[in-house]
Amino acid sequence: SNTALTELQCNSNQLTSLNVSANTALTILHCNNNQLTSLDVSNNTALDYLECNNNQLTSLDVSSNTALTQLYCINSQLTTLDVSNNTALTDFNCSNNQLASLDVSANTALTNLGCYSNQLTSLDVSSNTALSNLECGSNSLTSLNVSSNTALTSLRCQSNQLTSLDVSSNTALIGLWCYENELPSLDVSNNTALTTLNCNNNQLTSLDVSSNTALTSLAFNFNELTSLDVSSNTSLFNLQC
Repeated sequence: SNTALTELQCNSNQLTSLNVSANTALTILHCNNNQLTSLDVSNNTALDYLECNNNQLTSLDVSSNTALTQLYCINSQLTTLDVSNNTALTDFNCSNNQLASLDVSANTALTNLGCYSNQLTSLDVSSNTALSNLECGSNSLTSLNVSSNTALTSLRCQSNQLTSLDVSSNTALIGLWCYENELPSLDVSNNTALTTLNCNNNQLTSLDVSSNTALTSLAFNFNELTSLDVSSNTSLFNLQC
């Protein structure tokens, strides 16, 4: 009977089901922190914002929701997720699921992408040139190409299996977290805006931070460095070595 509803918030209850099939005017739906195992939003074609974090969803079909600009489905049990129809997405976070693959090639408007703590072995973000924030840590990535993502200000790719990382094109980077990988080298000479760099637990034998004069936090524990010159980094207040 509530067909005029445009916004529904039913967070932090014990809902095991939610029927919004009649609510075709919905533009905003929050149903976080429940016990939902399924969620049918196929009739909700006007949806702009969907947040269904912390449920028990094993699947989520958003193919009909072409107006979506923000989608958050963190901490469920999703094994697949197709966002190829959601070309308007600017903010998308599907972290803490069981995704083995993720195709965001159609989502060229994305500025924020979170997909950490999944089972991803690869991630192609070459089409996502508007990305400002990328969080893809705690996966099984062996490579990551961010050369097209020149707008990146924050990159979190920690706890993967990266053997190389080229951030030479990412001159807008302010924060870089690449700890717990297998990096033998890291060139941050072009990243003069960096304020935070955490490259703990890699295989670095050297690290040149002489160009990174804006650094306030630097962590490089558990590497193979024999020396490090931080004489240019006069803004440092947090140094972990």
